[in-house]
Formats: sequence, structure tokens, C-alpha cells
Amino acid sequence: MKKILLAEDDSDFANVLKQYLELYDYDVTWAENGQEALAVFQTTTFDICVFDVMMPIIDGFTLAEKIIKINPEVPFIFLTARKLKEDKIIGLKLGADDYIVKPFEAEELILRLNNILKRSQQKTPLFSETNELQIGSYLFDTKRLSLRKDNKNQQLTEKEAALIHFFYTHKNQMLKREQILKSIWKNDDFFSGRSMDVYISKIRKYFKDDSRISIDSIRNIGLEFKIID
Repeated sequence: MKKILLAEDDSDFANVLKQYLELYDYDVTWAENGQEALAVFQTTTFDICVFDVMMPIIDGFTLAEKIIKINPEVPFIFLTARKLKEDKIIGLKLGADDYIVKPFEAEELILRLNNILKRSQQKTPLFSETNELQIGSYLFDTKRLSLRKDNKNQQLTEKEAALIHFFYTHKNQMLKREQILKSIWKNDDFFSGRSMDVYISKIRKYFKDDSRISIDSIRNIGLEFKIID
């Protein structure tokens, strides 16, 4: 049984959702607020987390930030009653695997959970061999998932490292958005596209101190990771 941490302050909604998930053989631990969810996560291993955004004590976004520091690889989904674009952007920046606006069909959540967990189970080692790659004035360590320049060290998530490695192996080439999405996100839907935009923005900042490196957007086509030797 896959273990889910459900953080939701609406007890009626949480009880119904918990029972529905259990019908599909999920082992659900329900926390009534972000603080309770954090305490549970620190003592129990979960396969995936489902967080309501608007919760007392610790909100869903803050909870996710704290969870990521404990285990950056655990997938999570946000639930929210708000349709604000800004909320979705925040969720994407935090690395959410999905974002569902209430009201929604419980079956939809089941399908999304199954898809995320299926992708997680199919994960292979990020890199077939350990390398230290020189990218301009930066040293990209594929074993430690880090990007170093002088005395600065930027720790990377697996997704950031995979994207940087993909760019490096296709440097100075025009890449279609769909090509990048299918290689790194394994699909090219709207949510993955917005997620990719957030990651690219972060990676641009990581390389900002070397003017020889750029990620150029090519209108209606895609991107090009440029390195001037």
C-alpha cells in the first residue's frame, strides 16, 4: 500500500477524501494542520504528500518548503479553493508535482496520484556515470548534484541537475520545448511546461555570473543553451 500524508483542515472534506483513497488501497495519514503534518512527516516515511494550501498554523506552501528540506525527493500535490495564477506559480516554484483546484472529482485525484507514483517508480539513476563537467567557469558535479564557482556552491535538485546536464549535452543547439519536456518531464502538458519555465528561470540565475553562458528563448520554437568558449 502506498502511504499518503494528507494535510487538510476541513475535517468533513478530509474524512470523505481519506475514505475514498483507502478504497483504492492507499494508506492515508490525515493531519488537520501544517504543524501536525510536519511532526508526522519527521517520524514516518511517505510515498507522496497532498497538502491543502490554506491551513492554520502552517500553510501548505510553508509546509512544503519544510518538507523539501527533510526529503527533497518526496512528490507532493497542492489542493486549493483559490484559482489565483499567483498561487499556481508559487506551487510550481516549490517543485509541486501537481496542483488541483477545488472542487474536483476524487477520481481525478486518484489518477494524478497514480501517474506521479508510476513515474517515481520508473526512475532510473540520474546519471550512468559520475562526472565533473566544466561549464564555462562553473564545475558541475553529477555525483553530488552541485554547481560550483570559486568558493560558491549551489546544491541542485535532481530535476535541476537533469535539465543542466541535458542542456550541456545539447549545448549551442536549438532545442524544441517538446523535446526538453519529453526528455526531462516525460510529457509535454501545460503543467509540465509551466514547471519547466520556472526551472529555466532558476538555472539562468545559477549561471548569471558568467556572461559566456546563456539560455536564449527562440520565439515559437524553443531554447538554446549557449556557451562561448
